[in-house]
Amino acid sequence: MKTFEQIVDLVTELSLDHQELLIDILQHRTTEIRRKELAQSSQCALAEFRAGNLKAQTADQAIAELRNYLNNAEVE
Repeated sequence: MKTFEQIVDLVTELSLDHQELLIDILQHRTTEIRRKELAQSSQCALAEFRAGNLKAQTADQAIAELRNYLNNAEVE
């Protein structure tokens, strides 16, 4: 397996057009991976909610709870 540095060196040997094409391909692939991860995470959260493990909250309630958590985490 090649190291990251070796791959970067190989890419710099490509023409500028090929480098731009590679960037475009990698951006599309990473976007798709992130989209799939988000969908999976959302499905898990929805299942947890439907199972009664999560409670419904307004945005204000969720933000207040997050602020409270962060303030308490700083104290510890």
